[in-house]
Amino acid sequence: MSSFFTIASPEHRTVLPAAAVEALVTDRTGTYVDATFGRGGHARAILAQLAPAGRLVAFDRDPAARASAAAIDDARFTFVNAPFSQLRERLHALAIERVHGVLFDLGVSSPQIDDPQRGFSLRGDGPLDMRMDTTHGETAAHWLARATVGELTRVIRDYGEERFAASIAKAIVARREAGRPITRTADLAAVVADAIPVKSRKDASQHPATRTFQAVRIHINQELEELALALAQSVELLATGARLVVISFHSLEDRLVKRFIEAHAHPERAQDRRLPLRASELPPPTLRALGKTVPDAAEIAANPRARSAVMRVAERTAVPLRRLP
Repeated sequence: MSSFFTIASPEHRTVLPAAAVEALVTDRTGTYVDATFGRGGHARAILAQLAPAGRLVAFDRDPAARASAAAIDDARFTFVNAPFSQLRERLHALAIERVHGVLFDLGVSSPQIDDPQRGFSLRGDGPLDMRMDTTHGETAAHWLARATVGELTRVIRDYGEERFAASIAKAIVARREAGRPITRTADLAAVVADAIPVKSRKDASQHPATRTFQAVRIHINQELEELALALAQSVELLATGARLVVISFHSLEDRLVKRFIEAHAHPERAQDRRLPLRASELPPPTLRALGKTVPDAAEIAANPRARSAVMRVAERTAVPLRRLP
């Protein structure tokens, strides 16, 4: 087993590494899941806390993550190149029925953002790809070339929380119909900027296309759908007293995580109030919410990308899992 350990690679700063690992690892001999390996910052921190009998299984659908994982020479470590929506299936294939903790560090990693060829960022011009897994699925450019005004509006409004979604959607289609397809990040940024009135831009530090880029990326990768599937599987996999730790970076993710934990920690709140139940008939909680953590000023100063991070933690109760209404 290698003694090599760093919290992050030179190109990526892991968010809330100490807090996340402290919340996650309750049994140093246990089996843990890093559902979002990225470049291995959290994985290395977890391994540093585990005893020789401990085990860590990491997931990531980005092919570039596999190369980073190959650098971890540790018999306790297993890497699975698959989306985290396959947690249950892949863990069962490894003969793992229960785990002591699952960590999600959601969003896009710094190397993905900083590589113009991935198409995630506005900062450098590159092809509009935006796929987490570059070997499968439709690129953002291909989707923009076929999506209707209605579909574009819905995605940009719902996933980007953009109030000018309809104007942006019409501008994208108009450019496409003029024989000028949007194939690069600079193209999309320019079209969106032109579609949003200058006087409505309240935050001068944020590019007007930021929300649209977020929305398209979430749609292309089906990020919220993947997360919902993975959270449900995590609760099934967690042993009694095991922890679910989720770090999210925008309100849509955090809202989904918060509501998921709330539904499992307080199932009585999900009941139809028109059909009140006696206390004995209420389903018992399968999770116990342990609160949330945000980066402190020092971490944000050292890593500005941490400023929007929210970490939520929940603990599995001993109650057998029961389908919620």
